[in-house]
Amino acid sequence: MATKTITDASFQADVLNSDTPVLVDFWADWCGPCKMIAPALEEISEELAGKVTIAKMDIMENTEIPGQIGVQSIPLLVLFKNGEPVAHKLGAAPKSQLKGWIESVL
Repeated sequence: MATKTITDASFQADVLNSDTPVLVDFWADWCGPCKMIAPALEEISEELAGKVTIAKMDIMENTEIPGQIGVQSIPLLVLFKNGEPVAHKLGAAPKSQLKGWIESVL
């Protein structure tokens, strides 16, 4: 399963009302580290399909939800379970570290 693009309008349905955990990657096109982790997140989304949905939200096109959550730096990964944020990770990391972190908080 590839990563899913979400928006301010779809956040409630795609993240808060999801039956499975959702990892939201808050990113922007101008962010170098965001672009560095994107391929790893695509691979992880395939490897952990069914266990977690990996979603991406462009903070330049969607400002409401990042503002509510308090996103100040990117890339910011926030894991939501049952509609609640339960873990977050700021900054880029190698795929192995990202996957290990995701698995540890699931």
